[in-house]
Amino acid sequence: MVSAELALTVPSILLVLAICLTALSLGVDQVRCEDAARVAARAASRGEATDAVRDAALQRAPQGASVAVEEDAVGVRVVVEAQARDRLLPGLPGAVATAEAVWEPGVRP
Repeated sequence: MVSAELALTVPSILLVLAICLTALSLGVDQVRCEDAARVAARAASRGEATDAVRDAALQRAPQGASVAVEEDAVGVRVVVEAQARDRLLPGLPGAVATAEAVWEPGVRP
C-alpha cells in the first residue's frame, strides 16, 4: 500500500517543483528586463549613442533578449523583451519591460 501512495506522490511533487522553478525563472527574467530597460532609458536620456544604449541593456537583460529604443521630442522609451526560458511548461509568455525617461537638460535628439 505504501509503494502505491509513493508512486502517486513522487510525480505530483516533481510537477509542483517544475512549476515553482519555472515561475522563479520567469520572475528573475522579468526583473532583469525591467533593470535593463531602466538603465538603457537613463543612458539614452543623457544623450549616449543608440548602440551604447542597446549594449547596456543587453548586458543586463536575459540571454536572447531584444531591445527597442524609441526617441521623440519629449524623451526616450526603451522596450526590452525576452522569451520565456521554460522547458517544462511550454506556452508561457516571456518577460517584457518598458522604461521612459525625459531628455536631460541640453540633450536633444
